Amino acid sequence: MASAAEQLAANLNFGAFAKADELKKRIWFTLGALVVYRLGTYIPLPGMNPDAVADLFRQSQSGVLGMFNMFSGGAVGRLAIFALAIMPYISASIIVQLLSSVIPSFEALKKEGEQGRKTLNQYTRYLTLVLAVFQAYAIGVGLQGSGNLVLEPGPFFLLSTTVTLVGGTMFLLWLGEQITSRGIGNGTSMIIFGGIIAEFPSQLAQTLELGRQGAISTGLLLGILVMAVCVIAFCVFMERAQRRLLINYPKRQVGNRMYEGQTSFLPLKLNTSGVIPPIFASSLLLLPTTIASFSQASGGTGIVSIISTYLAHGRPLFMVLYAALIIFFCFFYTAIVFNPVETADNLKKHGGFMPGIRPGERTAEHIDRILTRITVLGAGYLTIVCLIPEFMITYAQIPIILLGGTSLLIVVTTTMDTVAQIHGHLLAHQYEGLVKKAKLRGARR
Repeated sequence: MASAAEQLAANLNFGAFAKADELKKRIWFTLGALVVYRLGTYIPLPGMNPDAVADLFRQSQSGVLGMFNMFSGGAVGRLAIFALAIMPYISASIIVQLLSSVIPSFEALKKEGEQGRKTLNQYTRYLTLVLAVFQAYAIGVGLQGSGNLVLEPGPFFLLSTTVTLVGGTMFLLWLGEQITSRGIGNGTSMIIFGGIIAEFPSQLAQTLELGRQGAISTGLLLGILVMAVCVIAFCVFMERAQRRLLINYPKRQVGNRMYEGQTSFLPLKLNTSGVIPPIFASSLLLLPTTIASFSQASGGTGIVSIISTYLAHGRPLFMVLYAALIIFFCFFYTAIVFNPVETADNLKKHGGFMPGIRPGERTAEHIDRILTRITVLGAGYLTIVCLIPEFMITYAQIPIILLGGTSLLIVVTTTMDTVAQIHGHLLAHQYEGLVKKAKLRGARR
């Protein structure tokens, strides 16, 4: 079986891709959906003053608005109908995951398989709608109270803004589900990926312009490009890294037949928590900066402004707290998404065991010990990648996406998942082709 899989993988080429009509349809559908998403990021909310919006965002782009603008592909900076993007859905998904580890009924649904997953997804959609309504209404109230941003403030503006932003979020949620089912890759990740990549050319042009103006030397510019390639390669290596625990299954008899013992592996990803820790850490640390920006726009000052000064990008306090929060959320989120006790019980139920370790509680302790060790490495990896742009901001104004941070992690992981799905479709297509050829040869004989 392994040799057949290797032969199929070796035969993957452009010729196989050209014959995979289903795969090409999925890719074109995904590209079309992303084009629709990008067009929506340029449709502004009704009743806004474009010049005042641009001025406000220039003052607030270093806070949470800047991060949300990155995830939304510039929709926040333009206050477009997709300004909320799918951030309410991400928050709802995380909340439902937390509840599935705390509430017994949610935990039972999680164990029910496909049907339970569909029920949890439906709960996530309902919660997304609730969060989107609250966030959209809060944005409408904030816009009305921020100077001359709104041309005609009032109840009608609040209603239209809330309906428009909520409608944009729910449309993107539907569009992401269509990409997942009819396109390539995870729809939610692809939408965020499209927004980040859309900002890449302008950031690259900004870097080259700094080099042309002499703000960055040619040697430093070349070093930055080489470093960017090295950081991407490092991210790919670490995202693929895993610790595989050996699992043995003893001989078993079913009826009159005796089945030989089998050997399998339990893979533990080095970065189990994904990109959630940097997103949480960034949101918490950039919140004071955003609040201070709005208070300054309204003519107020206070302790929040002082705190935001020390928590600005590149400041030592920001980097220390950023690293501490990333490490904390790595362990916290890993403990939520992976349960060693449940894994050990499942192994024991199916007769599996680890060599030299007693099944049950001892196995759970062994898995937890190894998971803790690799989570230390994963947290260190995320911390390094996310602090690289902070150090570069301190010494040179380099766009974050080029050298690391949450945006680069999302781009790398989404690209890897999409390429894996494309390979899977090509393998399935070639396997079907080989089966058809074998049937034709059998029929001729």
